[in-house]
Amino acid sequence: MDLFDKCKNFTAAKELESVGLYPYFQPIASKQDTEVIINGKKVLMLGSNSYLGLTVHPKVKEAAIKATEKYGTGCAGSRFLNGTLDIHEELEERLAAFVKKEKALLFSTGFQANLGAIAGLMGKGEYIIIDKSDHASIVDGTRLSFGEVKRFIHNDMNSLERVLSSLDYETPKLIVVDGVYSMDGDIANLPKLVELKKQYNARIMVDDAHSMGVLGKNGRGTANYFDLEDETDIIMATFSKSFASLGGFIAADAYVIDYLKHFARSLIFSASITPASTAAVLASLDIMENEPELIEKLWANTDRMRKGVKDMGYNTGTSCTPIIPLIIGDNDKVLKMRRMLFDKGLFVNPVVSPAVPPNQTLVRLSLMATHTFEQIDYALEKLYEIGKAVDVI
Repeated sequence: MDLFDKCKNFTAAKELESVGLYPYFQPIASKQDTEVIINGKKVLMLGSNSYLGLTVHPKVKEAAIKATEKYGTGCAGSRFLNGTLDIHEELEERLAAFVKKEKALLFSTGFQANLGAIAGLMGKGEYIIIDKSDHASIVDGTRLSFGEVKRFIHNDMNSLERVLSSLDYETPKLIVVDGVYSMDGDIANLPKLVELKKQYNARIMVDDAHSMGVLGKNGRGTANYFDLEDETDIIMATFSKSFASLGGFIAADAYVIDYLKHFARSLIFSASITPASTAAVLASLDIMENEPELIEKLWANTDRMRKGVKDMGYNTGTSCTPIIPLIIGDNDKVLKMRRMLFDKGLFVNPVVSPAVPPNQTLVRLSLMATHTFEQIDYALEKLYEIGKAVDVI
């Protein structure tokens, strides 16, 4: 048997392409805004993670351009050696203050932030306890660590307690959860998580990739939303969503960050975040702190869309954030809906098994602060039309 046999035998993508239903790697020929150009056609973007719409904000673009003019296009090395800029440290200080932690540490991507923090912290004889719906970067971080992994049923605190109660009280334990879950659109039960971490002598890490810019005062995330910043040991977030850039960070007590600076391999052995990306985050942070009306508009858009699809009869599960899943439960119908909606001028994200269980396949909508009510109403009209045509509502 040849190593590449599995590659030759992978035909699913080509089969979908042959019938016009392949939904991935669609090239966008415009800026990431509420409308984008795909294959020469203008479509309404309902699949972006740019929750505040800052990827096109003039101040963010200007900051990235000026940073490139001053520092060049890249850092040519890792933070550990020659790749630390003064604006990296400025951003770390700003982020630490933003999430009310002693220190923060930048990574080149959010994925690498989770890899570095989890693999860097967790050792042999220690336990990592994760929600079954945690992001792939958390799962991969556990695989790279020497810690033993335990899982609990999604957002089920009784399931988590059963796991915790089965472990030795004195053994080091880290609970890792998403603040907002990227498929379900629901929020982690942080108050109960904190209660259990105290009861069973654990630490807690929250991945705020989809929470930052969305939850809490000025978009400070899940811990701020629940007023539990002091009780949340590690806060992680990415820059590729509300911060309109690329990269990620970890924030925690100073001694934790100092440790990770010397043991997080995805930091030490990766080139550092670019000057343009760093400056874009700084500018986005300024806007988040000074223009709270953007977050208010995001939630107004979210409420309008959620009410609309629920009134039609769509099942949105436990979603209570700008991520709104339309649970269909049939791979073929999801892919067909995605294509039919695209033909009507809507870009949505299809999520099919095995990414989710077969009965939970879905079309995922993501709202932005910069969507207009007119755009949302147009989308609702087409979602009703196509939902009826595919017989899901």
